[in-house]
Amino acid sequence: MRSDQTLKHAFTLLLIAVTCGFFGILWPFAGAIFWAVVLAILFQPLNRRLLARMPRWRNSATLLTLLICLLLVILPLIAVTLSVIQEAVSVYHRLNTGQMDFSNYVQQIKDALPGWALDLLHKLNLSSLTEIQQRLTALAGEAAKSFATRAVNLGQYTLSFVVSFGIMLYLLFFLLRDGTQLAARLLEAVPLDTDHKGQLLRKFTTVIKATVKGNLAVAVAQGFLGGLIFWIMGIEAPALWGVLMAFLSLLPAIGASLIWGPVAIYFLATGDIGKGVILTAYGLLVISLVDNILRPLLVGKDTKMPDYVVLISTIGGMSLFGLSGFVIGPAIAALFMATWEIFAPPRAEHDAPPAK
Repeated sequence: MRSDQTLKHAFTLLLIAVTCGFFGILWPFAGAIFWAVVLAILFQPLNRRLLARMPRWRNSATLLTLLICLLLVILPLIAVTLSVIQEAVSVYHRLNTGQMDFSNYVQQIKDALPGWALDLLHKLNLSSLTEIQQRLTALAGEAAKSFATRAVNLGQYTLSFVVSFGIMLYLLFFLLRDGTQLAARLLEAVPLDTDHKGQLLRKFTTVIKATVKGNLAVAVAQGFLGGLIFWIMGIEAPALWGVLMAFLSLLPAIGASLIWGPVAIYFLATGDIGKGVILTAYGLLVISLVDNILRPLLVGKDTKMPDYVVLISTIGGMSLFGLSGFVIGPAIAALFMATWEIFAPPRAEHDAPPAK
């Protein structure tokens, strides 16, 4: 007869194999599953309140929570996306027909530069700016070509989005309804002390809630404020630029300035000093101030992570996982810190002087 140890090793290998196979099957829909988990964590408190008011109608309470999630988060996001697509199509049309030519903007900047700036460009062998104009024109052409290619494949992307969206909603319903029991069952299988498991779970949920709510609040505020000032100044496609600022604001400190900064420089360089000064002041005192005030309060305070850790983990997460990385990165960083606190607790707990 085979020993119990051999059977245990064989079962462990089987467990690893089937687990890897299961995750391999789920991988194509990893994004949908991830956001279903995130939304379930965010809306679970609301689901509990509704369930307390209607304890005999568990499915109805969950459906009502799902409907509120749709109305508050998903449908507005889809509406903004459609608006951005419409403005992107308009920009693409202007690029494709030659109505928008970046080389003209470069020439306007050159014509407005003072003599000392032209001398500096001459020393740097950039006085003609011809190469820069060619590169910008080529870049615009590549952008137009890329957009056209994606437009041709729009049907395929739409089908993939609809499937992923349906999976996310379907899974979200069951996570809202049965998520507490499922989490408890998973924790039972984790070979850690009960207190440690509770500490890690609380840290994970806290970081997810703080990161999503905090970063999204900052993104919405900066995108709205940036799009508003662009609309007031008559800059074309303000919704598109506002969404880009909202997306880039996920990068702490530097995000939205990557959009409004070059526009302000263009105004100043072309002699439109009033707009340049107003946009610069607005960007520094209003848009950036939102990031400096809201992000530490909503993200750093709850996660109890230093700002530099939040910044590095966010950038690293987005480079590896795309848009979802702004949540995954800080969550991994927080679990890393919490795990090391369990493994190596602060010395103060061990080095305290003995009581006399």
